[in-house]
Amino acid sequence: MISQPNPDLLARAIARHQAGHLEEAAGLCRRVLATEPLHGEALYLLGAICYQTGGHDEAIGCLTRALSVSPGRPEILNVLGLALSQADRLEEAETSFRLAIEAAPNFSQAHNNLGSLLKRQGRLTEAATLQRQAVALDPANPAGHYNLGNTLRAMDDLEGAAACFHRALEIQPDSVDALVNLGEALHLLNRPGEAVDVFRRAAALAPDDAGVRTELGDALQTLGRLEEAVEAYQEALAKDGQSSRALYGAGCAQVALERYARAISTFQRLLSAQPDHAPTNHNLGKALLGLGRVDEAMEHFRRAAASDPSGPALTALAVSIPGAPGADNRTVLDVRRRLAESLARRPGPEESPPRPAAAAADGRLRLAYVSGFFQNRNWMKPVWGLINQHDRQRFEIHLFSDAPASAVRTGYREHPADAFHDISGLSNEAVARRIAECGIDLLVDLNGYSYVQRLGLFAHRPAPVVVGWFNMYATTGLPAVDWLIGDEQVIPADEEAFYSERIARVAGSYLTFEVDYPVPDVAPPPCCRDESFTFGCLASQYKITPQVAEAWAQILRECPRSRLVLRNATLGSADNRHFVHETFQQLGIAPERIELNGRAEHYAFLETYDRIDLALDPFPYNGGTTTTEAIWQGVPVLTFHGDRWASRTSASILRAGTLGDFVAADREEHIRQAVRWATDPDGPGKLADLRATLRERLGASPVCDTETFARNMERLYTRMAPRQ
Repeated sequence: MISQPNPDLLARAIARHQAGHLEEAAGLCRRVLATEPLHGEALYLLGAICYQTGGHDEAIGCLTRALSVSPGRPEILNVLGLALSQADRLEEAETSFRLAIEAAPNFSQAHNNLGSLLKRQGRLTEAATLQRQAVALDPANPAGHYNLGNTLRAMDDLEGAAACFHRALEIQPDSVDALVNLGEALHLLNRPGEAVDVFRRAAALAPDDAGVRTELGDALQTLGRLEEAVEAYQEALAKDGQSSRALYGAGCAQVALERYARAISTFQRLLSAQPDHAPTNHNLGKALLGLGRVDEAMEHFRRAAASDPSGPALTALAVSIPGAPGADNRTVLDVRRRLAESLARRPGPEESPPRPAAAAADGRLRLAYVSGFFQNRNWMKPVWGLINQHDRQRFEIHLFSDAPASAVRTGYREHPADAFHDISGLSNEAVARRIAECGIDLLVDLNGYSYVQRLGLFAHRPAPVVVGWFNMYATTGLPAVDWLIGDEQVIPADEEAFYSERIARVAGSYLTFEVDYPVPDVAPPPCCRDESFTFGCLASQYKITPQVAEAWAQILRECPRSRLVLRNATLGSADNRHFVHETFQQLGIAPERIELNGRAEHYAFLETYDRIDLALDPFPYNGGTTTTEAIWQGVPVLTFHGDRWASRTSASILRAGTLGDFVAADREEHIRQAVRWATDPDGPGKLADLRATLRERLGASPVCDTETFARNMERLYTRMAPRQ
């Protein structure tokens, strides 16, 4: 029998325990036990207090002694099970809970606790059964619904889990844990809008909880509400400045907002504690790349790929390696072959061998182009210049587009014999089947590494011959790409060893173009109306490497009355503009000499050339579209013949456009040429004369002779196509 309690001491202990004063309650219990060592109620209460305060060994001792006084008492067995579980004595804990249930089959807490123990052991089905029994026995207990929800979530039953958390909150609306878990379940169910509302409720109840604000930031980021996401992460970091999840989330949102300078700082803070964290290295690489720190970006992509070989960093490395100053042709080939091998190892349908296409009934060659960018009028000038000139008597033209035909508003002159295929949303396997069903003889990829989602298409061998053209400026490294089309400028014969494809060269430039949409008129050079000389570049910021900045700073130092105008989307961020100004300031160029402009509507973007006398080409990743747009607006582009395809694109365009005098032999001559133009007293007159006639000259030159280009390309296609 349990000894009779000391009424005064025990009552005071119970009262202090209920008031949350655990240490005082424990002291009173010990005073009872000092005179009555087998006082059952005191042993039970002290054991419960020891369990609550983490003293599981003392708890187990007290509760075991209490059971010796009152064998089989279910509430003691239940708390003993909790203490044993806390001590990682899981088998004994399970036995204790089961004995409690055997002694009191309607004891919901024991069912609930045993369920939690089994969940901890991964015995989820058994756990859910017991927790459902607990809920049935005591439906008004929020903990039962909450615990069942956690088990169902572990079983990937997110709908069931969300329903349980909802029920727990109906009973206890201020449960932060239930709100957070409900928000997480809703987020995983792709219901981020509802998750945001739930996390906001939790944040209001837990004003100092960094984790809740991080969850809120993640849900907002999923919704694309990036500004609000950054604000939520900042609030989280104000509560916990070392929160790795908040730092990572903030950095990712900043990258998505193109606030690369801020993202670099954020990710560097995180890497100081986790230097080998692959996602952080990958995203830091993206931020560095966005600001032109390409070699640094490559290093972080390599670190990420080393830590996570199947992650996205190897793809990022392969995409950007041609523009890395520290890389060369061999490096580019090696990296892209590594990615090709990685793609080949990924699960998916087996590659089918090339098959001869059935000959078209009318004898025409079935020719297909695949692109994710048909809707981008400014990018596609060379593409439409070719496609619009194709001989439909000899070629059956198919366009496989990752945008609907309605999105292609300019450039393409529709032909009734052509077939337009909207492949947006289709898997690579489905696209391959559709291409095969059309009996395509020769498939031309216009994407290259600019639309990596479609790289896997070619492993399915959708056509007997696959050719890369247009958006290419290095080898693809893909065994399934049979040919690359360039020209004598971009791929000299002695570099063919650095390509996994066979090389075909078209006469003139491989990027002939036509402009058939509204653009601004050519304006006189600004140096004719003031005493300064303005250089400019409208290329993407990721092309403006430290080496480019050094060369341009040298030009500006040698031409003290000159200035530089840059415009690209990245410069819309004040932090990024500060980063660029600081870069040039360290090279001796004051901020007032560098005009930085962000994104603009395309017509207004082109009007920027009205303020530029001479365009400077970045390297080793030249302009392509920007070079054609600059010269069409009457602004000549200074470039030099570089060490790889990516650094010779502008040379190809300029030489075919009768502007070969603007192509220097090397970087040093490029700088001298820029200085000569800026300091030549006759320079303004020469530029004015050139600008006045440049469009006419281009129109009469091979670079805009799309009809001849089409015939030359058709001869190459006919030679490449399988024999019928």
